[in-house]
Amino acid sequence: MNKKEYEQLAMRVSVNTIFVNLLLSVLKLAAGVLAHSGAMLSDGVHSASDVLSTLVVMVGVKLSGRASDKNHPYGHERLECVAAILLALLLGVTGVGIGYSGMEKIAESLRGNLTIEIPGLTALIVAVISIAVKEGMYWYTRAAANRIHSGAMMADAWHHRSDALSSVGSFIGILGARLGYPILDPAASLVICVFILKAAADIFLDAVRKMTDESCGDEIMEQMRRVILNQDGVLGIDLLRTRMFGARIYVDVEICADGEKTLRETHRIAEKVHHAIEGNFEDVKHCMVHVNPDEEKDAEEMVSRKE
Repeated sequence: MNKKEYEQLAMRVSVNTIFVNLLLSVLKLAAGVLAHSGAMLSDGVHSASDVLSTLVVMVGVKLSGRASDKNHPYGHERLECVAAILLALLLGVTGVGIGYSGMEKIAESLRGNLTIEIPGLTALIVAVISIAVKEGMYWYTRAAANRIHSGAMMADAWHHRSDALSSVGSFIGILGARLGYPILDPAASLVICVFILKAAADIFLDAVRKMTDESCGDEIMEQMRRVILNQDGVLGIDLLRTRMFGARIYVDVEICADGEKTLRETHRIAEKVHHAIEGNFEDVKHCMVHVNPDEEKDAEEMVSRKE
């Protein structure tokens, strides 16, 4: 997938996401007010925050797709990680606010300063609709994120999943309140808070991991080793290192080849390795290949000369 197709898919998914979240947040907030449900109001605030988070993703994807320039010769992919970190912080603030509101209502109720109203049936119905819609949006956004290997978009997908889980909490709280336990309605806000903070922490840690030159993982590196060793002229691998650059991978490899070959011949071997790695692993942005003479062969020749 080229850069233009990447951006078009990301923008299309993001616009669709914003549209659905706007409708859903209005529906939840209206249901929360009309049905007197604090849990549904909290859930509505969570959905409203999804709109802002998707805008952050759109900006991150757009900036990360910019071509290399003088000040950024390696490209701008890490800006997508920055967008994911901002999204995680936004989620965290939203979660803390919702949790604080729920705790405040519970505390006031226990002191006798607040009578918690029984939420109406409308809130329960909207909670079920929200669970179905947000879970569908999770799979829709996740599929697009996997296709274009976008960390920020995957973070947005998990935001949808956290919203679906928070709606499950809303449903349980509203149902419990209607069954005679009204305190469960604000208690559901605490459950929503936990889900949001968990999603925020996961998104934040994943983004940091991709910004700190972490390896792409043993499984992918083992696959790379097999590809390299299958190239004609490669006698062994002296060194193989990888590092994550946003969602992309940089590869440094030192191979050993016959030291008697000419510079042109060893250059062709290095080119084969370079093209094989970049051709077989679409997440690889660049592969640097260094060629060393085969030490064992050189040692054997020195021994034979002495004899």
